[in-house]
Amino acid sequence: MGIREIQTEDITSTIRRLCIEANTILGVDVVEALKKGLEKEESPVGKDIFRQLLENAKIAKEEGIPLCQDTGMVVVFIEMGQDIHIVGGNLNESINEGVRQGYRDGYLRASSLDPLVRKNFGDNTPAIIHVEIVPGDQLKLTVIPKGFGGENMSRVALLTPASGMEGIKEFVLRTVDEAGANPCPPGIVGVGIGGTLEKAAILAKKSLLRPIGQRHSDPGIARLEEEFLEEINRLGVGPQGLGGTVTALDVHIETYPTHIASLPVAVNLQCNCHRHKEAEL
Repeated sequence: MGIREIQTEDITSTIRRLCIEANTILGVDVVEALKKGLEKEESPVGKDIFRQLLENAKIAKEEGIPLCQDTGMVVVFIEMGQDIHIVGGNLNESINEGVRQGYRDGYLRASSLDPLVRKNFGDNTPAIIHVEIVPGDQLKLTVIPKGFGGENMSRVALLTPASGMEGIKEFVLRTVDEAGANPCPPGIVGVGIGGTLEKAAILAKKSLLRPIGQRHSDPGIARLEEEFLEEINRLGVGPQGLGGTVTALDVHIETYPTHIASLPVAVNLQCNCHRHKEAEL
């Protein structure tokens, strides 16, 4: 098999489209999860919130307007086939140009700024880019406009190995409980276990890409996801933090081998506006 060429202009146009679609069209799995949440929720106020969230998603899709005023910082996960050659420019620059065009043409809020002087760059660049090299000659692009209600309440901890499963569970539940209304529940709780400090955080964020309701392929981890979801929903935080029986729509867990001396755990909270879109070139 020869090397397949992919033009940077095609990457730019795809990222532009994904930025706009992700911010205006809620995924089918999320809409269905909100409908199920409406059925499960016992609080009258919580039920009303679910109805408003569903109406919001309908209006955003029909009118092509943002699902939320916080159109996020763009995170891009790339699966790059090893038989690909990017031509016509720089990969990172082509992605950032796509973000620039998408946020301009979609009339989306620009939120990226210098962390110290707090000056806004005005175009929501640069994106946070994660690249994974995989077999084949395909390029998969996944865009997540990550709002910072959930991001600000996300946490990473380097637990001791003796903390074990109980320590992991206690950390996850405490993170969700202390977050309260800030991440705009009900949302998705992404959990990364293992690796290093930064690997655990990336695992937690990448876990959010799995469709709601799709369990981990490992039966033990799948059972753990269901157990965590049940216990999180017993916290009583509820929709928008106003109390209720549905605090999370789902829990996704991903793991990676780690060092004998540590137990890294990350929790990445995602709001009810669970936005992400993907495409393959």
